[in-house]
Amino acid sequence: MAKFTLIVSALVVASASAFAPASVTKTSTVLRQSASDDFAMGMVGGEGPEPMPFVGVTGTSVNFDPVGFTTRAPEWLPWFREAELKHGRAAMLGAAGMVVPEFVRIPGEQFSFDSIPNVIDAHDKLPESMIQIFMWISFLEAVSFPALANMNSFDRQPGDFGFDPLGIYPEDPEKQKEMQLKELKNGRLAMIAVGGMVAGAAITGKHFPYLL
Repeated sequence: MAKFTLIVSALVVASASAFAPASVTKTSTVLRQSASDDFAMGMVGGEGPEPMPFVGVTGTSVNFDPVGFTTRAPEWLPWFREAELKHGRAAMLGAAGMVVPEFVRIPGEQFSFDSIPNVIDAHDKLPESMIQIFMWISFLEAVSFPALANMNSFDRQPGDFGFDPLGIYPEDPEKQKEMQLKELKNGRLAMIAVGGMVAGAAITGKHFPYLL
């Protein structure tokens, strides 16, 4: 039981850390313009050097941009990064949401293991809950529209909503970049993982880890 409690606590903290601002360090418009000369306006994520085949001479993920977004639409880069961070944060919560209910459920007969043996079945068996989730997501998106519209005119960085209730975001600039990179990479991994979890649960009909 103690081991399970530790696992759940780790998942909750990891999910909460996903909403720590991507950058709370304020930079001037002049500094932002000068950063545009760097890859992806100097935002984290292009450092690599994970090995990747078929990407040219280097064969790594350094400045990986096969579609050319950074050169074709540089003015949209903050929007691209914010969209990536939002999806990554949602995917990290979703990955935890696919695993935690396998071990513990919230009170209510409709949420019990007898009513919903497999977590993926909740989508069809709890339409009211799905509607609530959709409404809350729509609300959060709606209230973030002004911030998104003003991102290029003010000093707000992509993904920075000033929400850090646990105070885990470091003050040191180097550690800030390190945390930003961790969030970005974990979010990318989670987006792939959630797709694999849903596919595995649907195909096998088994519980986590969805082995045949």
